[in-house]
Amino acid sequence: MTLLQFAMAIFFILIFSFNFIPIPSQSQAVEFTYTGFSDQKSNISLNGVALIDENGILQLTNESSRFKGHAFFPTPLQLKNSTTGAAFSFSSCFAFSIHPEYPKLGGHGMAFTISPSKELNSSLPSQYLGLMNSSDVGNSSNHIFAVEFDTVQDFEFGDINDNHVGIDINSMVSNASATAAYFGDDSVKNDLNLKGGEPILAWVDYDSITNLFNVTISPASVKPQIPLLSMQVDLSPVLLDNMYVGFSASTGLLASSHYVLGWSFSINGEAKSLDLGSLPSLPAPKKKPISLIVSLSVVGSVVLLLASIAIAIFLYKKIKNAEVIESWELEIGPHRYKYQELKRATRGFKDSELLGSGGFGRVYKGTLRHPKTEVAVKRISHESKQGVREFVSEISSIGRLRHRNLAQLLGWCRCGGDLLLVYEYMPNGSLDKWLFDEPKYVLSWNQRFKIIKGVASGLLYLHEGYEQIVLHRDVKASNVLLDYEMNGKLGDFGLAKLYDHGSNPSTTRVVGTLGYLAPELSRTGKATTSSDVFAFGALLLEVVCGRRPIESRSNPEDLVLLDYVWNKWKEGRILDVVDPKMKGHFDESEVLMVLKLGLMCSGNEPSGRPSMRQILSYMEHEIEMPEIVKVPGVGGDDIEGGFENYLYSYASSSFDKTMSSIGGMSSGNVDKSSTSMVTSMSTSPFLHVHSLREAR
Repeated sequence: MTLLQFAMAIFFILIFSFNFIPIPSQSQAVEFTYTGFSDQKSNISLNGVALIDENGILQLTNESSRFKGHAFFPTPLQLKNSTTGAAFSFSSCFAFSIHPEYPKLGGHGMAFTISPSKELNSSLPSQYLGLMNSSDVGNSSNHIFAVEFDTVQDFEFGDINDNHVGIDINSMVSNASATAAYFGDDSVKNDLNLKGGEPILAWVDYDSITNLFNVTISPASVKPQIPLLSMQVDLSPVLLDNMYVGFSASTGLLASSHYVLGWSFSINGEAKSLDLGSLPSLPAPKKKPISLIVSLSVVGSVVLLLASIAIAIFLYKKIKNAEVIESWELEIGPHRYKYQELKRATRGFKDSELLGSGGFGRVYKGTLRHPKTEVAVKRISHESKQGVREFVSEISSIGRLRHRNLAQLLGWCRCGGDLLLVYEYMPNGSLDKWLFDEPKYVLSWNQRFKIIKGVASGLLYLHEGYEQIVLHRDVKASNVLLDYEMNGKLGDFGLAKLYDHGSNPSTTRVVGTLGYLAPELSRTGKATTSSDVFAFGALLLEVVCGRRPIESRSNPEDLVLLDYVWNKWKEGRILDVVDPKMKGHFDESEVLMVLKLGLMCSGNEPSGRPSMRQILSYMEHEIEMPEIVKVPGVGGDDIEGGFENYLYSYASSSFDKTMSSIGGMSSGNVDKSSTSMVTSMSTSPFLHVHSLREAR
């Protein structure tokens, strides 16, 4: 070997060695591609209902309601420079398809996900997409980054519609979102239906140098030049050094099958493009049988006669027990249950399953089999055939309300003269049982304060957070339900009413419960957000005092709780009203604040009462409680006594007038104990929702 050859050999050895020396704190070359999943089951981690079908397609969810599914690359990937803490660039391409149980009705959605965990055990289905739960939404400690493909509009999280793509950072409230669409070669934007059942290619690309994150989708294999979403974001604070990469999906009241056909991913490089033509074919949509045609071949007149009789009996029973589904019902949500399913769940509506009864029906505890879920089933007698369509339409409106402090309506059923409503089950029952009966233990002040703050949050959502204003019209302790963690949820929307923001409610029918009725209702009959606030004020007082708004067994001067509290306030002995069962264990400043709020909410003039937003701000200590409250119409600016004179204007005489006014109504509206009042309703005995035309 010549000297030149030896030198060249040494040079190449040095170059070769340099290229393969591991450099600490740099990303290892990570790149993988799945063109189907049949041969790589061991290389994908599945959780929940996720599975790989016989065609090699990753199916995250099926048509079962309220389930979640996860699929992640089995090992965590290093996504940050361990020395500088800066996030690496990454790129991913994947093909997905969403098949809803019912055309045009999504349920719920899926997301490309980067997470510290591949199990996400504490996550919930429905609007949380299997990523988070109600208590950790918005926490920076989540370290979750996701691109959601959402097919249900959730008002709680500010979704723009039911067909959108969003970028989520530690929250279900998207940092950026857009209606699903793609740009063609001519730069023209074309709409794309996420729940159309066709394969869609998605590209997600993060450039750590420019801190630019792009999301692009297309129904074809060619990547459009213009992304659908482009967002400036530094992912370094969001990502941990090692994270799991994969997908999450969930179903809600309605369900969809969420599929992933192929997937590629790369760190510090561009992910390999996928060709839709080379990926596994989607399964054919399942056809649901509408009728079964039975052909009988009968030999002989006797056999024919017997068969005809048997068929006649069978058809008679079938028609008698049939649930007639009209075409308009298929367009209405939420979920419609089968009557037999609810009958089995409640063990035939046995008295042993009875949770309670009221003016509009009886409530039973039930257990659904698939999936196994505890529910509360309200059975309503509705013999009149008029207004059934309107009744179900109203259920649809209320069923779209979603808030952690509202009891969720899960679905409904109509069979003959029976109307059934299915709610989430509240294991700890209603608040009044804990305040006035003999509970397992006495509610602490912290529990009480947490409950009323939750109800305030729910009422604020009804008044301001929904697309229409929702008046509950029956806020009271028996309508506050408690879940496993003693969170307060406002339930029973039997008297609820919707109308457009900016318009006035048109009803003049007085409904509600004595002790919670605002004084102006006896004059105008028109419920407003202020009348809900009045009822909430009564609730605040009874939670602190452990007494009902009207105590028939009390002394005449203490009959009305509001008068009782006010008298103690005047005497400077306001803490005497606190529920003695708490034995003095409470936060005095919080108790005084809640009592003062209860009195402020109980003023005669609606304009003088605080809004639910103000009330919640007081409770969260975002704003200070006023020392002097002056209300137009009750002394105006000439009030010298300020807050006290204003409150004193509500005397027992006001209650007497209200009682006499209501007493003039039909006797059927007030029960024998004179503590609750229910009025018949024009369209249904359970729900009263005005149409937009009526609201105007």
